[in-house]
Amino acid sequence: MDALREGLAPDGGLYLPSEMPIRNNLFWESLHKLSFADIAFEMARPFLKGELSDQDLREITAEAFDFPVKMVELSQQEYILELFHGPTLAFKDFGARFMARLYSKVAQHQGEEITILTATSGDTGSAVAHGFYNVPGVRVCLLFPKGKVSPLQEKQMTTLGKNIIALEVDGVFDDCQEMVKKAFLDEELNQKIRLSSANSINIARLLPQSFYYAYALGELQKRGLSVPVFSVPSGNFGNLTGGLFSMKMGMPAHRFLAATNANDTVPVYLNGGDFTPKKSVQTISNAMDVGNPSNFDRILSLFDGNREKIRKYIKGFSYSDDETRETILETYQKYDYIACPHTAIGLRAAQEYLERTGERRPVVTLSTAHPVKFREVIEPVIAKRVEPTEELQGLMEKESHSLPLKADYSRFKEFLLQGK
Repeated sequence: MDALREGLAPDGGLYLPSEMPIRNNLFWESLHKLSFADIAFEMARPFLKGELSDQDLREITAEAFDFPVKMVELSQQEYILELFHGPTLAFKDFGARFMARLYSKVAQHQGEEITILTATSGDTGSAVAHGFYNVPGVRVCLLFPKGKVSPLQEKQMTTLGKNIIALEVDGVFDDCQEMVKKAFLDEELNQKIRLSSANSINIARLLPQSFYYAYALGELQKRGLSVPVFSVPSGNFGNLTGGLFSMKMGMPAHRFLAATNANDTVPVYLNGGDFTPKKSVQTISNAMDVGNPSNFDRILSLFDGNREKIRKYIKGFSYSDDETRETILETYQKYDYIACPHTAIGLRAAQEYLERTGERRPVVTLSTAHPVKFREVIEPVIAKRVEPTEELQGLMEKESHSLPLKADYSRFKEFLLQGK
């Protein structure tokens, strides 16, 4: 629970389990018999042993994952795991809802006041806002880059109020993330305020992102299929790290594809170059606009810093906005399937991988967001209206409330202290 509350380790690094619990083959071979909540309970239990009772953990997994996860078959080898059927229509709901309920249990047992700091390039903020909304004893500060999130994402962050504070930063995502990291390392600030994070830098946000890889394997087992390749749309690389957690726990996985947009820091490394962080570039797949992904350090650690091992299990791909639009259109025309820009990048990587290798095993692309969240991008491409749900239509009519903030840590710190 210390790692949950603190977010960053005392030395400024990211928490990782000191030992990864290995589940036996019987568990992995029987996934097709288990519900998502059951899989989540069994995978989370070793990490929270001694911290939560089994009853508490079962309540958390049942409440957090009360929405469907769907596997869509495009072809005999191409599958899409739809992770966007939660309340904010994005995969970030898994981590945010799980974390919020963990915090709620902590608050019940210890009665402490916590301030959650979260930098977001889009869907993280939406999921955190809704996951933590009205959770007792928790104040949430969301930092998002001005003009660089979709209108719907902004509405999901800025219309709740109460314990959810949206800060519109005059900068890019990396500026938001840098201010959050500085806050965690500021001793004076941490003496006055109990800080934690709901970004994927927080290990408790990352853990539930391992659950749906196991669920996907169970869905493939129902179809009698072999060990898959996972194609993962990647920005801050928490989603892919969740998959590596599953593999390190013993889950059979042949390989992972790190699929990015023009922010190709990690694919460059995976294809033989150096890891050289750079300023992020704005794209139509904005949730992946990250030039210095913080979870890369975790990936290095999981493979003991061995480049060859990393490159054996993870292949890197990056695509331009034009290539992304091309894939959205081709997927719609060929399969009558509408993919968000992030999902399209994952699909293109899957297709390129299959063409390049000639492998016959299934490739599962993680679909990270509902297409309606990016209708401004998709509709001109497919020449069709993407219909919003009734809930989203009502949301767009609500009034937004956000506070402007310069990309200046001293001003951010002052704001936090004023709200103490």
